[in-house]
Amino acid sequence: MRSLALVAALAATPAAADPFEDFGTAMKYGLPLAAAVCAARDDRLEDFALRGALQAAVVWGLKSWLDGTPISVRPSGEGKGFPSGHSAAAAFGAADLAGKCFPDDRAAGIGLYGAAGLTAASRVHAGEHTMQQALTGALIGFSFGAADFGIGTEGASFSVGMRF
Repeated sequence: MRSLALVAALAATPAAADPFEDFGTAMKYGLPLAAAVCAARDDRLEDFALRGALQAAVVWGLKSWLDGTPISVRPSGEGKGFPSGHSAAAAFGAADLAGKCFPDDRAAGIGLYGAAGLTAASRVHAGEHTMQQALTGALIGFSFGAADFGIGTEGASFSVGMRF
């Protein structure tokens, strides 16, 4: 049964899969998921969910509003490229984790922000976004991830972690 599952998984993987692009996609989901687990543990899931929903709404709103404009054209010529949703989601998760779950751990912050940066780079590498589209997505995600609206906490704040 295990071998059948392994064969099915291998068959479902495209032969020309790019590991760098796959890493970016994994971080798009993995970093926010890890941040959600931390938020639930720390009893701040409502604030996290609101910030995550707003981040996604801003990204999709900009994609829709600017579709058909030069800034939104992907390198492939398709539309809805501004901003990068993968970059936004990864940066959101990284900023939440670094600022709220590991605020004094420089190594964790470097690793988390590095993974988010590599996610943005993977989108440019894959030809899905321009550098400006990827960086704008990362900035949006970072802003919402580092924020704290104060729901269930002592007050609103902005924390990026990596204190020196």
